[in-house]
Amino acid sequence: MREKYNQWLNYADLDQELKNVLLDYSEEEIEEAFGTDLVFGTGGMRGILGPGTNRLNIYTVRKVAYCYGKYLLESNPKPKAVIAYDNRLKSVDFAYVAAQALASVGVKVYLFDDLRSTPVLSFAIRYLQADGGMMITASHNPPRYNGLKVYDQDGCQLSLELSDKLINIIQNEEKFFDIEVQDLKSLLANNQIEYIGLDVDKAYIEKLQEVLLHPEIDYRNLNVTFTPLHGTSTKLIRKIFNRYGFNVNYVTKQMINDPYFTTLTSPNPENFSAFDEAIKVARVHNSDIIIATDPDADRVGVCVRTKDGKYQLLSGNQVGAILIYYIVNNKRFDKTGMVITTIVTSDIGERIAKAYDLEVKRTLTGFKFIGEQMKLIENSQDYEFAFGYEESIGYIVKDIVRDKDALQSVVCILEAASYYLYQGKTLLDVLNEIYEKFGYFYDEVVNINLVGYEGSKKISNILNYFRNHYQELNLDFIIHEDYLTQIRYYTNQEEQINLPKSNVLKFYLPDGSWFAMRPSGTEPKMKIYLSIIGKTMNEAIDKANSIKQIILEKINLI
Repeated sequence: MREKYNQWLNYADLDQELKNVLLDYSEEEIEEAFGTDLVFGTGGMRGILGPGTNRLNIYTVRKVAYCYGKYLLESNPKPKAVIAYDNRLKSVDFAYVAAQALASVGVKVYLFDDLRSTPVLSFAIRYLQADGGMMITASHNPPRYNGLKVYDQDGCQLSLELSDKLINIIQNEEKFFDIEVQDLKSLLANNQIEYIGLDVDKAYIEKLQEVLLHPEIDYRNLNVTFTPLHGTSTKLIRKIFNRYGFNVNYVTKQMINDPYFTTLTSPNPENFSAFDEAIKVARVHNSDIIIATDPDADRVGVCVRTKDGKYQLLSGNQVGAILIYYIVNNKRFDKTGMVITTIVTSDIGERIAKAYDLEVKRTLTGFKFIGEQMKLIENSQDYEFAFGYEESIGYIVKDIVRDKDALQSVVCILEAASYYLYQGKTLLDVLNEIYEKFGYFYDEVVNINLVGYEGSKKISNILNYFRNHYQELNLDFIIHEDYLTQIRYYTNQEEQINLPKSNVLKFYLPDGSWFAMRPSGTEPKMKIYLSIIGKTMNEAIDKANSIKQIILEKINLI
């Protein structure tokens, strides 16, 4: 660690800002920054900003971009790539570093002229017929984080096979400080880097018309409050709302691109606290619904006004169920519609879909897997894409992008809310209607934060314990699934799970209730998913609390 630290400190051309931070590092900070290397995983790379091999900085970003350029050149002698960036600290710097590295090895780079959302990046790749792309973002992580995601020619994050190929190139690349890049001005002059922006925006906004199922409706009956949580949707959202005629009040304080998120405790619209400022605005305007998008605008949170004037946050599973219900009741499918979701998403969406004769496909957690399935049925004679979603408030309504898309989701959510409002219903009324028809599902995600090496070790111990000793929970499991061994175990038999290996466990009870466990792929935490069915919602909640207590008590002993 000290050797690595000195190598950085003695590098003659080291960025001065990074050097100043290096000089102030404590021994503990040196250990954290140089004790390991920041890993490029299957979804990209995310980390704390700062100098060091285990930190995100211009040098770690440049190496990944350089290797991604070499990766693209293996399949195309003249590849093209799109780069976009969010409002995070250093996002602009990282975007230009990545653009120079890619362009210097021979990749034609389309670089957005200002911040853009993840779904617009995904759209732009196919729109410009590029071979891939990079998104500079840390999604909903705290301000001191940033990251990058890498995409294929379909605007989908790299598959496991392609990720492994890129990871191998990165691991075998010895160059670091000595990666040579050409001057930005010459790359622009030679058109090796080209700015893009308004043309892509216009094409994307027009494509959103395909999301609408009732374009004849006057959506102004719905009173909406919207916040981008200081993020990238500020760039397009007004144009989208004006284009499609929604009546929107904006949370002015949060329409500013603030990388420190000073008005928020967390820029994550899964958390009710992210709506604090929006609720103040909504109360002034008596809004029916509040919408919040996360910083890179791939995820969307929804709050609905209750009968007593308060605002209730809907979960990702609940919004997903409402949208499936709205779609199947208002759209005619020419072929068998397919809903694509994940193994840790509630079964209520599947029940709705199958009741209307739709096919349901389950994938591992992560929208890259949903995007892969969308690609597989793109030209199918039997199936057409109906809807894709995961419980962590990520949805896709139309196959105009291959990643979760908060912007098209907002359009669909607001149209559905407006449609039902004409019938005298709120989205909460619709949700209760769904429960009455398809069963009362209570879904909850429990996050157990376990930071650092000891935290990783404990996560591993917990999963191994439940993998080998789940019988000690004294719950009447009829099926358990181990996605690491890829086996589904019944009482007297077992069968193969036809999904890639993943460190996920899932346990089923006789009534169809289940819980699942997995380490987070982007944060230092373990996640426990509960999906519990009851004759009433109160019964489902009571059962969930009982099961959760048993699980947590066992975890505390490990």
